[in-house]
Amino acid sequence: MATNTAATPPNLPKSEAISKGYNFASTWEQNAPLTEQQQGAILMLSHAVAERPFPTNLAQERTSGQDIGLSVSTKAKNFGDSGAIEEILVNTNQFYKWFTDLESALRSETEEKYQHYVNTLTDRIQTIDAILRQVDETLNHFNELQLQHQAVATKTKTLHDACDRLVLEKQKLIEFADALRSKLKYFDELENITSNFYSPNMNVGNESFFPLLKRLDECISYVESNAQYAEPGVYLLKFRQLQSRALGMIRSHVLSVLKSASSQVQAAIRSSSSSKTSLSEGVEASVIYIRFKAAASELKPVLEEIESRASRKEYVHILSECHKLYCEQRLYLIKGIVHLRISEFAKKEDLPPLTRSGCAYLMQVCQLEHQLFDHFFPYTSEDVSSLAPLIDPLSTFLYDTLRPRLIHETNVDFLCELVDILKVEVLGEQLSRKSESLARFRPTLERILADIHERLTFRARTHIRDEIANYIPFDEDLDYPAKLQHSEDVKTETTSVSSPTLLPYPRL
Repeated sequence: MATNTAATPPNLPKSEAISKGYNFASTWEQNAPLTEQQQGAILMLSHAVAERPFPTNLAQERTSGQDIGLSVSTKAKNFGDSGAIEEILVNTNQFYKWFTDLESALRSETEEKYQHYVNTLTDRIQTIDAILRQVDETLNHFNELQLQHQAVATKTKTLHDACDRLVLEKQKLIEFADALRSKLKYFDELENITSNFYSPNMNVGNESFFPLLKRLDECISYVESNAQYAEPGVYLLKFRQLQSRALGMIRSHVLSVLKSASSQVQAAIRSSSSSKTSLSEGVEASVIYIRFKAAASELKPVLEEIESRASRKEYVHILSECHKLYCEQRLYLIKGIVHLRISEFAKKEDLPPLTRSGCAYLMQVCQLEHQLFDHFFPYTSEDVSSLAPLIDPLSTFLYDTLRPRLIHETNVDFLCELVDILKVEVLGEQLSRKSESLARFRPTLERILADIHERLTFRARTHIRDEIANYIPFDEDLDYPAKLQHSEDVKTETTSVSSPTLLPYPRL
């Protein structure tokens, strides 16, 4: 910066730069007052500057005269080292003009770097504004992306909820379909069971017969317990028709096997009888029971299956039919033999031995028949009423044999002996030990005993009337003790007669 002249006339007008400088200085002085030490330093500096000599060129011009104008040489920094501006100041106006231009140049030179800094800052601001706009746009895009993400998340959650709901609905539908299928399978079995039961290869001996029958029972029970379904009566009727057909097949099979076994036993008896004059009792028992048991062994699984289903009324009926068929075939097989044995006893023995032998024989037959019945019907053999169609006719043979002789029996002692045999030996001893197998024989024994009591009562009354009330003694009636001795001899001879040998039936 060029230095100003040494002295400025007091009447010169102040320039704008001087005013601004003065204002700046006073403002600076007010805002930043100097300390005394600083003011002393400035005063010393001002004295030093005031005593500074003029430059050489100015000193020469000043000494040359007053007509020569002021010559000022300056070098503008903006023009480099060679850009010196030489200007001659002739008068005061030129000086002020020069000073004004110099001040403008200085101001421009001073403001240039600030302007450059301002421009730089402006560019930076514009760049930052652009960046901020980009950031705003980015934030807007980010907000849009966030909104879109929230929308996608909401849709995804809705989709997941819908999928979960669909999965639950699917599971419920599957469970419903399974439940419906489990219920419909009972109705769908009708066609399958029908085709199997009407197959020409289907019979009771087939291994799939009883599983199909069990399935048929389950279907019937299900339809009966669910009457609210559509058309249950139609299906129930068809199922019952199939069940009736199956039970009819079972009845025919049981009857066929029993008849075949009876035929084999009768053939064996005839072949044995043709080779011998009379069939021995042991061989006869072996043929009647053991041979029959072996021949009818295939019935045992069938009858056990029926007994295991005896809780249903249809099987109760078919089981009763099987009991009846069994008893009929057994009665048809042994009634002739039992009748023959009892007739033989009746021909050879008096009334008391006949009663004792006949009861012992029939009790043995009842025990063997009960054992055989228990082999085929193990679960229902305790119900002795099932053997009634067999035991009652056999017991009737003995009753029919004894009753005519009881009616014509006049000996009170014989009648008393019969009572003692039935009450003490048969009912008291035999039946008490084997009450289960002889239960069906008890009514016949009690009936015989009742007839004996009736006959004994009648004979006692007749004896009292004829022999006591209207008694007329003879000489031999008064012949004592010869009469007592004669009665003792007769009694001894009667009891010494041996009883007939019973059938040595084998244990089954």
